Amino acid sequence: MSYRFDTRAIHAGQPDDAVTGAVTTPIYQTSTFRQTEPGVNKGFCYARTGHPTRSALEENLAGLEGARHGLAFSSGMAAIHAVLSLLRQGDHVVSTQDLYGGAWRIFTKVFARFGIEFTFVDTTSPANVEAAIRPNTKLLWLETPSNPLLHVTDIARCSAIARGSRITTAVDNTFATPVLQQPLLLGADIVVHSTTKYINGHSDVIGGAVITNDDGLYEELKFLQNAVGAVPGPQDCYLVLRGVKTLGLRIERHCSNAELVAKYLLAHDRVRRVYYPGLVDQPNHAVARRQMTRFGAIVSFELDAGIDETRAFTRRLQLWTLAESLGSVKSLFCHPATMTHASVEPDVRRSVGISDSLIRLSVGLEDVRDLIDDLEQGLARTAGVPHSEEAVA
Repeated sequence: MSYRFDTRAIHAGQPDDAVTGAVTTPIYQTSTFRQTEPGVNKGFCYARTGHPTRSALEENLAGLEGARHGLAFSSGMAAIHAVLSLLRQGDHVVSTQDLYGGAWRIFTKVFARFGIEFTFVDTTSPANVEAAIRPNTKLLWLETPSNPLLHVTDIARCSAIARGSRITTAVDNTFATPVLQQPLLLGADIVVHSTTKYINGHSDVIGGAVITNDDGLYEELKFLQNAVGAVPGPQDCYLVLRGVKTLGLRIERHCSNAELVAKYLLAHDRVRRVYYPGLVDQPNHAVARRQMTRFGAIVSFELDAGIDETRAFTRRLQLWTLAESLGSVKSLFCHPATMTHASVEPDVRRSVGISDSLIRLSVGLEDVRDLIDDLEQGLARTAGVPHSEEAVA
């Protein structure tokens, strides 16, 4: 029987325990397993290679994306590393230009050293993707909505362009989650998640995932997962599985709160610009409406202020927490230029639109009226603050 999303989130990969009847997947706190004969492996042998709690998570994550195969990793960056490790020296990658700073860093500071070439383009225009393809292009890397500017890329069109040139398409689906967007159904070959974020949802674990329908890609990625060994422990897998069970419910509230926060900021005279795919005046809003069921819970905005006033604003907020990461039940915010994207060179940041006055909000599950009230007092107290006061605040 084919189950709907919320049912799969609770049941996929998680049957009641056959031995005890436990209704929650057990934490098998073991690193190795008894084998019946030397060299004969009919089940689990070593936890780096395979583990029952991790297998439950991997099957569950595959189910969320409507896929055959899922692989869990110790972090989102470990998942990205695995996908990039499919490449060889001399290969070329076309990537979204405004992407997570950690992805930029591993692309340009790590894999570029091994002879992998990267071209960063505005993928919201499929024509840019097509123009950037070379004979040695092997991977198209899409992040949509992008981090932190929430730009939306047409996955179906870009995947079709890549497929026509026999290029693998990978989509970082962390911001949208499989609740709102399922890239494999739109033509992508690989989906990547930082499960640290919405899938876990409680800021108490680090994890990542790679999901695919392609049997060949799965076998290569499975080999890399075992060879490199960046796998999550059973406690981490348990925590992600626990978070998944409420993913659908949480995302609905996240989105509802974010829509109201975005509309509030759009009307505020201290805000220069708001980035949120759900606003009708946003570029590629029509694409977002077509390929997403709702518009997510990240809202970015630029203050009509300089860096000093922007820093002052970050100190004024009381309910919102200044912190790295996103996707928590608790509302978080960050200053990308000095936090999530600090590893991106300043001129590159500015060229893609990440200004020093940009703030990224991860809208949580609190009462949205309290969240807006806190933004209101933060914006009001920031307005007109002289630079001399900023220096001592």
